[in-house]
Amino acid sequence: MADRTYYAPQGGLPPQSDLVTDRAVFTEAYAVIPKREFSDIVASFLPFWDKTRAWIIARPLSGFAETFSQYIMEVQPGGGSDRPEPDAGAEGVLFVVEGEVTVTLGGEAHRLTPGGYAFLPPASDWRLRNNGSGAARFHWVRKAYEFVDGLEAPQAIFANENDIAPLAMPDTHGGWATTRFVDPSDLRHDMHVTIVTLKPGAVIPFPETHVMEHGLYVLEGKAVYRLNQDWVEVQAGDYMWLRAFCPQACYAGGPGNFRYLLYKDVNRHPRLGGTFAPRRAP
Repeated sequence: MADRTYYAPQGGLPPQSDLVTDRAVFTEAYAVIPKREFSDIVASFLPFWDKTRAWIIARPLSGFAETFSQYIMEVQPGGGSDRPEPDAGAEGVLFVVEGEVTVTLGGEAHRLTPGGYAFLPPASDWRLRNNGSGAARFHWVRKAYEFVDGLEAPQAIFANENDIAPLAMPDTHGGWATTRFVDPSDLRHDMHVTIVTLKPGAVIPFPETHVMEHGLYVLEGKAVYRLNQDWVEVQAGDYMWLRAFCPQACYAGGPGNFRYLLYKDVNRHPRLGGTFAPRRAP
């Protein structure tokens, strides 16, 4: 199967000659962070990570999206962390878009290259290093795992998109497909990170309106996205952040495939009583 392309931010700062006007917007239902916004001045540094910076592109906000955070990590050669996750109750997904990283879990090293995916269970004591010759860039999605009585936490998964055949959505003749790293019927998982592919001219033909929160990072191509009441143009490198029940639809704009990395929360009852709090193991 042919390798795909993955957009990765490089940082820097727009020149003084650029117009200030851009497509960045934050509304009551969604946010769009265009690729130009991934500049040096909005990057963060994190405890116990060396030769590393992060663009934090989603975080829990009361009244908006409350289930997850998402970073784009940039690790220079020789960098990484032996204490990457500060919260023992957090699960994580890594997805590599540039370079390579080595994730060590349970004494076993796993080398991840572009398209590489890792699911890291809570309290898994993983480590990450960039042993390559160039910078590595990857997405890191974090969520407080919701334990359920009678269900064990899922095991770690290491995979690569290029080894997985996309599954066509029903009645789309292959124009709309999803690459899944986790069995959707496995109720141990309370979040999914997938890749959605729309061929040129394909559509999501109705305004999806649902309880799942979303983070969508455009890996490749361009499209016009319907978000709440607005049509928004997006392209490779842009990020969309959607709260629950924000209507959403899409036209893929071509000339190539439109592909994005998608987060959503799944397989759990909504928390009652207001503020989200993780379910703890008994």
